Amino acid sequence: MSLLEENQATDLEQIVGLSRRGFISAGALCGAAMFLGGNLLSRSVLAASVSAGNSKLLGFASIAAATSDTLTLPAGYTSSVLISWGQPLHKDGPAFDPSGHGTALQQEAQFGDNNDGMSLFAFPDDDNRALMAINNEYTNYRYLYPHGGMPQSAEEVHKALACEGVSVIEVQRQDGQWHFVQGSRYNRRIHGNAPIRVGGPAAGHALLQTSADPKGMNVLGTFQNCANGKTPWGTYLTCEENFTDCFGSSNAEQKFDAAQKRYGVVAASKEINWHPHDPRFDLAKNPNELNRHGWVVEIDPFDPQSTPVKRTALGRFKHENAALAETHDGRAVVYMGDDERGEFIYKFISRDKIDHQNPKANRDLLDHGTLYVARFDAGDSNPDHPKGQGQWVELSHGKNGIDASSGFADQAEVLIHARLAASVVGATRMDRPEWIVVSPRDGQVYCTLTNNVKRGEEGQPAGGPNPREKNVYGQILRWRTGGDDHASPTFAWDLFVVAGNPALHAGTAKAGSSNITPQNMFNSPDGLGFDQAGRLWILTDGDSSNAGDFAGMGNNQMLCADPETGEIRRFMVGPVGCEVTGISFSPDQKTLFVGIQHPGENGGSTFPEHLPNGKPRSSVMAIRREDGGIVGA
Repeated sequence: MSLLEENQATDLEQIVGLSRRGFISAGALCGAAMFLGGNLLSRSVLAASVSAGNSKLLGFASIAAATSDTLTLPAGYTSSVLISWGQPLHKDGPAFDPSGHGTALQQEAQFGDNNDGMSLFAFPDDDNRALMAINNEYTNYRYLYPHGGMPQSAEEVHKALACEGVSVIEVQRQDGQWHFVQGSRYNRRIHGNAPIRVGGPAAGHALLQTSADPKGMNVLGTFQNCANGKTPWGTYLTCEENFTDCFGSSNAEQKFDAAQKRYGVVAASKEINWHPHDPRFDLAKNPNELNRHGWVVEIDPFDPQSTPVKRTALGRFKHENAALAETHDGRAVVYMGDDERGEFIYKFISRDKIDHQNPKANRDLLDHGTLYVARFDAGDSNPDHPKGQGQWVELSHGKNGIDASSGFADQAEVLIHARLAASVVGATRMDRPEWIVVSPRDGQVYCTLTNNVKRGEEGQPAGGPNPREKNVYGQILRWRTGGDDHASPTFAWDLFVVAGNPALHAGTAKAGSSNITPQNMFNSPDGLGFDQAGRLWILTDGDSSNAGDFAGMGNNQMLCADPETGEIRRFMVGPVGCEVTGISFSPDQKTLFVGIQHPGENGGSTFPEHLPNGKPRSSVMAIRREDGGIVGA
């Protein structure tokens, strides 16, 4: 037996031995069977348990799928708009102009477009005040410009950049309801032209140097900001995802190197078209500008004058979100997914411990530490809930074959080209790893693998945590670290849920796992969030055609799961053409904030205002119980 096998066997013994602390308890019918590959209970018993509604956590009735242009909720719940694209952050700011004629400078003073991940930061001395940091991932040209097409000038590129990045806003509670505070001194935009400092091992590296920034220490902008993280020391982590789509080349014949190709660069850009009007995004003129994006950026929401920092020690790839945890000895852990077909799951462990007594002492904690990538075994191939073992492989220069002979001159190059380094060590290619969250109850880690229609092609065989070829529905992966310590190099994994359509594909792999029924089915799980009680909230960004493989699923939705029983109930359905993304809770858990991104992406929506000839606007919604109780309970 190899050392890895010994460690894995020991870890499994430790995990099974933890049943008294709740990992596998006598009452965890679905949870136990899922993790042990279904050997404890048959699929029919599992399905009966789920359909019987045995959850102790879920206190609402599951709602039906819907295709209407509204927000659909369970009986006893209500929603209101907290803030929408184009809303001015200050009282003297420019009002939203639905005609599309507003300027870039006006957009820089307004709430950004296509809101995504978000975090709430409560004021320590006032329960009725909080700040929210909210990502603005991209913009819809269909609605941004009067002509509804690609940008046609430098000014229009500037306006698109002004829509993206992060919006920081203050919110206050009055009469039990949270409201946006226009004019707060904390309100600000960190957009695609905002100054940002570079921190960590890649700061100043030759591959980050440009003619505009010859020292490679200061970058303009953050954009394509997908999901997020919240640190124990009170800062916000925003994650740059599809950054390469923003770049192109004025030289249609330009040859790209292996790293550029691996990150998906093409000469024509990808439906964004900034490079013909802004040379910063023209790889024929500024090839290193590409390397300055694709990072996790740390922001202090309570200091409007602070400069955000790109934390290069966390690696460069298409970041989805950043989930924080802590090792037994007090160091910070950041779990991250690279959202592209066949890419990887990463973990960063800080060199130094978190100082919980002095939050400011942690401000550069994420500049020093070690990056790892996940390698999964093939698992036991259980058709319902596979389970197996895995390990974290270190991505450090001079280790595991990562050195000059494999194309890496130093650690900075390992981080700048993290995808290439992860391939060198044989990391497992995943079905688009998206959001990762850590359970507040038992420390288990959950990750959405949203879909992968290329699974089964060369280099991406089906198996292990990616069990299906041409995977159109997705799954949610779960793992438990060895010894329940996030510093452990090994873990045990299972699939918490395999999405599918049992109404169409009963008896096949496309039906999904036993906790998927015709009443709760969905596709492409994307966002994830835990509330304080341990309910797992699942947000989707999938095919909302309601046809073919997706018949009966309706618009994108938000579901809620009991991690112990495996039961899943549909809680909310979004309007036409939207992605449901971004989730946060008020400190008392009585308000759930959720993002509705790009309603009417391809037309057909006027959400949320429903005005005649209205323009749809991405919005943050506040959901409450009419009786004032805890959401979901």
